[in-house]
Amino acid sequence: MSSVTPEWDTMVSVGRIARPHGNRGRVIVNPDTDFVEERFHAGNALFVRRGDRVDRLLIRDVRFHLHRPIVAFDEVATMTEAEQLASAELRVPAETLERLPAGVFYHHELIGCRVETVEGASVGTVSGVEGDGGVYRLVVEHGPTEILVPLVEAICVRIEPAVGVIAIDPPAGLLELNPPSRRSKRTRRRS
Repeated sequence: MSSVTPEWDTMVSVGRIARPHGNRGRVIVNPDTDFVEERFHAGNALFVRRGDRVDRLLIRDVRFHLHRPIVAFDEVATMTEAEQLASAELRVPAETLERLPAGVFYHHELIGCRVETVEGASVGTVSGVEGDGGVYRLVVEHGPTEILVPLVEAICVRIEPAVGVIAIDPPAGLLELNPPSRRSKRTRRRS
């Protein structure tokens, strides 16, 4: 595995290696993307951080089992090498992401956006996006609580990631649904 120049913090997460698969260096990946087949196919490069260096991994082969990629990398030949990658996050440079149609956003673009009502009242800050299969929710940090806001046009009436603002028109009671509690550790898709 060779070190490369992309800055880790400027890259986007596309998954995490769950564990080795077999004894020939394959790994099972828990994808963190809506574009699984586009991100995980032979010839694509993914990046992994190991200590203070970022390594490039080239996908040699991939197959899918239960919607999870089982990946063989050129740089990983043994089960021992694959074990060393367990739990490692896989990223791609943000500039390699395809342009989306107007009004469609990558999840990582929404994280950090300030959420406010159409009247201008502050609701909180987006800390994640959860869900899959077309039903997504913004996870909005609001003091010690999280508010889940359905990511639908009827509620999220203006989304401007470039400005860092999402304006919502919440139905009555939505903002009061979550009682004060510790923040949960939800699985969130970002790209």
